[in-house]
Amino acid sequence: MADLRKEIEKRRTFAIISHPDAGKTTLTEKFLLYGGAINLAGSVKGKATARHAVSDWMQIEKDRGISVTSSVLQFEYDGYCINILDTPGHQDFSEDTYRTLMAADSAVMVIDASKGVEAQTRKLFKVCVMRKIPIFTFINKMDREARDTFELLDDIEKELGIATCPINWPIGSGKGFQGVYDREKKCVIAYFDTEKGTKEGTSTEIPIQDEEHLKELIGEDAADKLLGEVELLDGASAEFDLDEVQKGNLTPVCFGSALTNFGVEIFLKHFLNMTTTPLPRKADIGMINPTEHEFSAFVFKIQANMNKAHRDRIAFMRICSGKFDANMEVRHVQGNKVMRLSQPQQIMADERKILNEAYAGDIIGVFDPGIFSIGDTLTTAKPFKFEGIPTFAPEHFARVRQVDTMKRKQFMKGMQQIAQEGAIQIFQEYNMGMEEVIVGVVGVLQFDVLKYRLENEYNVEIRMDNLPYEHIRWIENEDINMDKIVGTSDMKKIQDLKGRPLLLFVNSWSVGMVLERNEGLVLSEFGRE
Repeated sequence: MADLRKEIEKRRTFAIISHPDAGKTTLTEKFLLYGGAINLAGSVKGKATARHAVSDWMQIEKDRGISVTSSVLQFEYDGYCINILDTPGHQDFSEDTYRTLMAADSAVMVIDASKGVEAQTRKLFKVCVMRKIPIFTFINKMDREARDTFELLDDIEKELGIATCPINWPIGSGKGFQGVYDREKKCVIAYFDTEKGTKEGTSTEIPIQDEEHLKELIGEDAADKLLGEVELLDGASAEFDLDEVQKGNLTPVCFGSALTNFGVEIFLKHFLNMTTTPLPRKADIGMINPTEHEFSAFVFKIQANMNKAHRDRIAFMRICSGKFDANMEVRHVQGNKVMRLSQPQQIMADERKILNEAYAGDIIGVFDPGIFSIGDTLTTAKPFKFEGIPTFAPEHFARVRQVDTMKRKQFMKGMQQIAQEGAIQIFQEYNMGMEEVIVGVVGVLQFDVLKYRLENEYNVEIRMDNLPYEHIRWIENEDINMDKIVGTSDMKKIQDLKGRPLLLFVNSWSVGMVLERNEGLVLSEFGRE
């Protein structure tokens, strides 16, 4: 029992979120570098010969230089066992990010120092705030010209409604970026010989009171500016309060440059000191404590064809309590089946390592023969269910059909498998069967991924016709007669694969009109699993 507690307490599980191009993948690689998981950080994009980021594995990601699926990376550092969940930065994949955040205990938010909080990813950060998940901020790319530091902090506070507490403070930016001032140690840390792709260079620490040395090291102008800013900062910024950080009301902020390896290890050390061990999870029988409950886990992601040679499906699960053993039998609560989890593995991008054991806080992938759904609970204890993961309402719709009618079977298999992963939602025309397939997505880029994957993984070419609908509502009434619903001219009746009735609308005001015309009708914006 003591060993179990010790193993669980050394775990830290966090998601990295950012907008595209803020340097998230580079930062992830530098973390792996410190953990000894890789020896040389690869270039994320660039020349065709450059190595692709360790966490990007789908061809479309390599071509576009964006992460469209979440990867899981584990490494050890300084006595901790760290699980990083890398998330897609693009807003079109915010649903995938939301589900990944359900599996994390905290989030690292990466912000580009020249841009601040960008509009398209407010949604992602708001999800963290909504879940009261602790957020740690790394302001990246200080090696380029940056916005005023106070302005950047102000931006975070205004845009995201969360207080900031700088842990360190940058000295200059761009070519004039010389180091950071550590507020806790009250000293300036300057770096030399930092090289791309290798660990940090040599650093020099000078107490801020030693003005003479400070001016020698960073120059008189930079020293005067720093002393003025520090005085202002001590008077103006929020006091550090770990309790407020863990409630998600205050974000500690560090500055650095992931590309030149500057300030990354400082950030990692501070982060590990402030984050918590795996947290209890909410279930229908109350809170499940990680160290005091038998093995339990929930599925937060399903990914098909991660390995083209194997044509397999992997269900990713977050272990919430106890210890997982490869030989144990677990109950799949939703399927009411006792089973052994097949090929349990840890995945680092497209490399896999078969596991014998794992603990609460860890993320494992298991082979899915097509029985798992997102949100499912697995346990060795008396059956219970973790709280469900809501599905986002799609905002874009298209009619999809295969070009070659002989490939109907592959087409339907591909569509259903990709839908089970939660990337798309599939509907059919009311009373029309599967002749017409309507696909709903949260972001339009998902359509490109669907087309790409059907062609490459299922050998099916498709045609897509965009539909004008933007609003979807699930019908909550159990005994509804769809034929009797009085609609509007811009409304369409559809159903999901489980036969549940839904309505699509072009205009948002039509929703209200339909409710007025059909007394007792109850519509919902969220689907239930």
